[in-house]
Amino acid sequence: MKIVAVIGAGTMGNGIAHTFAQNGFTVKLIDISEAALEKGMTTIFTNLDRMLAKGTISAEDKMKTISNIICYTDIEDGVVGADLVIEAATENLDLKLRIFRKLNEYCSHNTIFATNTSSISITQIAAVVAHPERVIGMHFMNPVPIMPLVEVIRGYNTSDEVTEFIMNLAKKLDKSAVEVHDYPGFVANRILMPMINEAIETLYNKVAGVSEIDNVMKLGMAHPMGPLQLADFIGLDVCLSIMNVMYDGFKNPKYAPCPLLVNMVNAKKLGVKSGEGFYDYSKNKKAEKVAKQFL
Repeated sequence: MKIVAVIGAGTMGNGIAHTFAQNGFTVKLIDISEAALEKGMTTIFTNLDRMLAKGTISAEDKMKTISNIICYTDIEDGVVGADLVIEAATENLDLKLRIFRKLNEYCSHNTIFATNTSSISITQIAAVVAHPERVIGMHFMNPVPIMPLVEVIRGYNTSDEVTEFIMNLAKKLDKSAVEVHDYPGFVANRILMPMINEAIETLYNKVAGVSEIDNVMKLGMAHPMGPLQLADFIGLDVCLSIMNVMYDGFKNPKYAPCPLLVNMVNAKKLGVKSGEGFYDYSKNKKAEKVAKQFL
């Protein structure tokens, strides 16, 4: 495998592109938005500069990584010749199905299709392509160049050969691959998201404030980041989407998203990406008032 196409230049997409390019792969980074591509490449440059300053890479490594990435705004042009296509678009089922239908049309039957979805059924996505045995989940963790885990999700029809190949590929990226099966939320988010949702419920029920809840989990449970701050970094819209997927999939009220989470997403208070969530990132200060106005 030499050529990898990554669809989506957002936080996860540019991180995946960076990781593959740094490990010697030719990467075709695809996004319909020229602005998104420019922003994604700026992020990659910034992250490489940070690694260079820390001495973890050389100036030559940086230039080789950048030279390994080619940007495209047309999906057909971008995926031509790719051995592996990784979809890292927004966590929206209809969008992902549209992308995979296009991949089925544009790519050869030998191309492996992976999705970076954090919760959506691999089996459902694979159903829209010929040879669904080649479709698999590669759930990278954010920030991709740093976090060592890849959650490898095999759908109902994913072949043993494709699963083994992706597990070995993750090792070539210096990642630890963990194989899991295709159920809502997989493992990472099936455990993480209910915890975040419960933290939001705790705030909603006025048990404690934002910083108090986060400090209990950081100081008492040794979490590197409190659940409310983590939700802001993930994106409250993403958290809500994952909770809805699990609620729809399991039909269990324990997965129902907290009304506060729903209200904040409706008000476009999405966390870091919007400048406000449980904390105020526009002024780099704690802002419980941001959440309180929705209580």
